[in-house]
Amino acid sequence: MPPQTDLLPPSSSAPPVGYDGDGAVPRIVPVRRTGRWTAAVAVLILLALALNSVIRNEAFEWDVVVSYFATVSVLRGLWLTLWLTAVVMVLGFALGALLAVLRLSGNPVLQAVSWGYVWLFRSTPILVQLLFWFNIGALYPQILGVNTVTLMGPVTIAVIGLTLHEAAYAAEVVRGGILSVERGQIEAAQSLGLGPWRRFRRIVLPQAMRSIVPPAGNMLIGTLKGTSIVSIIAVQDLLYSVQLVYHRTYQVIPLLLVATIWYALVTSLLSIGQRYVERYYARGTAGAR
Repeated sequence: MPPQTDLLPPSSSAPPVGYDGDGAVPRIVPVRRTGRWTAAVAVLILLALALNSVIRNEAFEWDVVVSYFATVSVLRGLWLTLWLTAVVMVLGFALGALLAVLRLSGNPVLQAVSWGYVWLFRSTPILVQLLFWFNIGALYPQILGVNTVTLMGPVTIAVIGLTLHEAAYAAEVVRGGILSVERGQIEAAQSLGLGPWRRFRRIVLPQAMRSIVPPAGNMLIGTLKGTSIVSIIAVQDLLYSVQLVYHRTYQVIPLLLVATIWYALVTSLLSIGQRYVERYYARGTAGAR
């Protein structure tokens, strides 16, 4: 019997991929990204021109910036700004965590109180709140037998006003972090017989911190810059300190540059710290880097 050659697969006569008919495979040429490099060069040129104009513009008075950058009054204002930021963040997140727990509780009254607090303080501008607390003595000259006019100085008012405002936002950050933890994790901890506090400390909080830290870091930086608003009630923070100087010397631009550079330096350091904290709590996840 003759072999059934018709059942064999026919030999392919198609040329190999890339074959040009002359026996040579063409060279692969990378895509030319002319537009990308043109845009990059244009941006660099614009940045160089802007930097040159800033450096060479005598109106900036960089010698004045250098002379006032580390003066006692400026450093004292910087210290008050840092101190106020730290106190407000600690107290704000403590109160915010309590409000978040109340919001997640099964008690409808506590839920309503927490929701109302967050709604009120997030709906009112921080400047209005500070001015309201600054004039609280006109409404309540005495609270529990204490004279509010003499007791509540500008720094105390700044701490109270900023803390109450910060707590409203911190409450939502903490609540969102707690809700990000899968319910199965909590149920598994319950099945192991862990108590409520131990479940929260060992199971819920470490996982919730992955969602809490990024917005909390942004709030910290925002609070640092937001403390400049207390200058409106004569708290001698960093901005108010430079304002006192340029009201006397009329060198507005260089003194504002002093404050700007200090704010930029501190926020940069806080951003670096935030990155390391995020990496610490993101261990074991795909987003850790």
